[in-house]
Amino acid sequence: MNKQPPNKQTEIVRQSLKRRYGKERRFRAWGLIAVSIGFLFLGFLLTDIVIKALPAFSSTEIRLTLPMDRDSLGLPADAPVTEQILSQVNWQGLIKKSLRELFPDIRKRKQKKQLYKLVSSGAEFELRDRIAAHPDWIGGPPREIWLKADDDVDTWYKLKTKVSRITPLQAEILEKMSVDGRLRTVFNTTFFTHSDSREPEMAGIRGALAGSFWTLLVTFVLTLPIGIAAALYLEEFAPQNRFTDFIEVNINNLAAVPSIVFGLLGLAVFINFFGLPRSAPIVGGLVLALMTLPTIIISARAAIKSIPPSIKEAAYGLGASRMQVVFHHVLPLSMPGILTGAIIGMAQALGETAPLLMIGMVAFIVDIPQGIFDSATVLPVQIYLWSDSPERAFTALTSATILVLLGFLAIMNALAIFLRKHFERRW
Repeated sequence: MNKQPPNKQTEIVRQSLKRRYGKERRFRAWGLIAVSIGFLFLGFLLTDIVIKALPAFSSTEIRLTLPMDRDSLGLPADAPVTEQILSQVNWQGLIKKSLRELFPDIRKRKQKKQLYKLVSSGAEFELRDRIAAHPDWIGGPPREIWLKADDDVDTWYKLKTKVSRITPLQAEILEKMSVDGRLRTVFNTTFFTHSDSREPEMAGIRGALAGSFWTLLVTFVLTLPIGIAAALYLEEFAPQNRFTDFIEVNINNLAAVPSIVFGLLGLAVFINFFGLPRSAPIVGGLVLALMTLPTIIISARAAIKSIPPSIKEAAYGLGASRMQVVFHHVLPLSMPGILTGAIIGMAQALGETAPLLMIGMVAFIVDIPQGIFDSATVLPVQIYLWSDSPERAFTALTSATILVLLGFLAIMNALAIFLRKHFERRW
């Protein structure tokens, strides 16, 4: 019995399916390649930031032998040890004297200046605070005290590379100190406990952290209640007319406005018109609140819309009023989605720089802000300031601050995911 030739129509369908499946496989392959390339570049970026940031988490110290007798400190024999008395001591001269005793062969003035530069210019304040914390040392034997080295010494010692600002004489002195055990590397607590400084080895992010906290606090207090109230009104109470349509269109448009426009608005309204202080968290919080509010309103409306109508109908059937339905059923059930949107909006506000530059939060702030009206800066602006500094050590501080900022953003996004997964209900 002879085989019948295959049906022509069946063959056409088979070839069409083969081409379609081939296109799907190629599309999946290109998608996988695109995702892999994205992760590859992200990995390169994070690796580069981490490598550059690692030196910032350690600092180099120099061990000096400092006399503690009252004559060397210039203190009266019977005077009590107070902050006022300690502030009168020539701590810088004491450090220089100790360095000269370590290297008595260095006698020329130019060589002495190179020797003195090995210790940080902020070491005198560090020494004063150390003695103030241990007043019982005064009048006793000489003490071996570790003090911060200059940022060029820190870079030279940690990276083991030649630095143009380290002279051959300084390199020779440092080599001898290293052999004698007078150099060491410790965890850089200054990075977390100090505020900004002109000297990289004395600079820290505590002031920027405090400024970010006060700024986000103002933003959160303003945006959450206003955003929830606006979303509830538009979804549950507002009539469907041209006015509400106009409001909805403008809310969606405001979410796409460049952030620097909000900075210009804050400069014109809050500072120039209302006279609020420049570079203050209250102004920064108001500007970021205006910028974040549309995002929170949109996410809150989406969360409210996701509540099944049957829940409201059941509440109405049991005799609940409209206010009771909204505040006893709709709002509690939509709160996980609202909080998720609010946290993501706050994470966006935490990383903003442009609007805060416009209101003066780019100023050099040394003092740690204690409230919303004190001058302050924030983490993104601190990164901007340090990235523009010529000293090489600020490169590591910039990368380390970026890691801290990314850490906070990751924590906030993880919290948003946790809230959504934990409180999300299946209808």
